[in-house]
Amino acid sequence: MTASSISPVDSAPVEKPKRGELTIQQSGRIIGAMVAVLWAIEIIDTIVNHRFDRYGVQPRTLSGLRGIPLAPLLHANFRHLIGNTIPLAAMGWLVLVGGVQRLVRTTVVIVVVSGMGMWLFGGSNTVHLGASGVVFGYLGYLLLRGVFSRKIGQIALGLLVLVLYGGLIWGLLPTPSGVSWQGHLFGLFGGILVARIEAQPSVHDETSGKVIPTTVV
Repeated sequence: MTASSISPVDSAPVEKPKRGELTIQQSGRIIGAMVAVLWAIEIIDTIVNHRFDRYGVQPRTLSGLRGIPLAPLLHANFRHLIGNTIPLAAMGWLVLVGGVQRLVRTTVVIVVVSGMGMWLFGGSNTVHLGASGVVFGYLGYLLLRGVFSRKIGQIALGLLVLVLYGGLIWGLLPTPSGVSWQGHLFGLFGGILVARIEAQPSVHDETSGKVIPTTVV
């Protein structure tokens, strides 16, 4: 009788992503699809002589409220879109590695907070559009997530993001050049808000078995 043998390949543990998390390849495909949608919209918008641009955020007008969800999908021109594409893809990918739900939750909050900031405080008779509010939201989220959670890995990631994209902070300053600094500022606030909410401690309800978030005052 001979003993059965197990090859090193068969016995090696297989590392799988945690539930809800995505592999690098999966995250890359999703972010690539998001960027492709933005470019497709801008190509069509250019063909129709930028008729879509009127659907951006128009401050303090009832019709301008529709721009809150639509403005991040629209850009003034290809130069505007190119400027947003790389930071949006890079930081969006870092957020998405934690799972699709995290990306969706973070993006929705950023879009709403940034859009409302533009609608309330933007200049009269202006139209605000572009994904830069989302870019600044991802920036705020990634920078401060580790500070709130006190996790070394997230702090290190935040420092890396600061080194690579910290220069974007200058976009928060008011400028007469037609840049929507209100969208940048409130987008940053939205990202920080999500990071703070995610870091809230939770308690376990012994009766229901549910995890209940608690607020620290």
